[in-house]
Amino acid sequence: MSTSSTLEKPNTGTWDGGNEPLKASYGKLMMWFFLLSDAFTFGAFLIVYGLSRHTHLPYTGEAEAFTFSQQWWPIPEKVFNAFPGFHGVDLPLAFVALMTMILILSSVTMVLAVEAGHRMDKNDVQKWLLWTILFGGTFLGCQAWEWSHFIAGTEEGLLLADGTRIFGANLTVNQYGPPLFADLFFFITGFHGTHVFTGFILLIIAFISTVNGVYHKRGHYEMVEKIGLYWHFVDLVWVFVFTFFYLI
Repeated sequence: MSTSSTLEKPNTGTWDGGNEPLKASYGKLMMWFFLLSDAFTFGAFLIVYGLSRHTHLPYTGEAEAFTFSQQWWPIPEKVFNAFPGFHGVDLPLAFVALMTMILILSSVTMVLAVEAGHRMDKNDVQKWLLWTILFGGTFLGCQAWEWSHFIAGTEEGLLLADGTRIFGANLTVNQYGPPLFADLFFFITGFHGTHVFTGFILLIIAFISTVNGVYHKRGHYEMVEKIGLYWHFVDLVWVFVFTFFYLI
């Protein structure tokens, strides 16, 4: 009778050095770790924004009589009230709402791409990835227009106490209010836009790989699923950025 029999441990799905933790692959687990660390960074930016706004004087008058001043924090709907093709029309937050809708739709098409990957349906993966790329590119274009309008400013600008008139905003001057408002706008929306652009590039790579049959030959579309996790995270973060910066 042999004494060299081996004892096999049952696969419980928990981490013991040999099994996949919670049935997640190494790649997906690392993506979750990255997204968790990235969430702390975005959270820090938004906390700084909240504290900065709390330390500045709010506007206490009637909304109809609001004027830009470096003495108080601006009302977001008075800053972001422009819309392409509607020059001079007051449309508070309409363009930002459109950007949010576009990003939400891109999240839906990403879900459909991942679901098609689970079915090993190459054509559907291609189709839904292409739609996600189109929505992501449109969002980036919208953000570029919003930045250009924010930087250019309004036609009347802001007259300072020393008699100079400033237009738009940059990292040192701000027509709309305290310079810190512009600084945080560029840092927070720019940081998020960088994430969207990164996801946009990853989506293009995934689309090309899908067309060439790379994932189909592997027998799975896990890479599409990992990119989907990243894309959904970017969409979710935008909801918080939109709430903190544009609504509160």
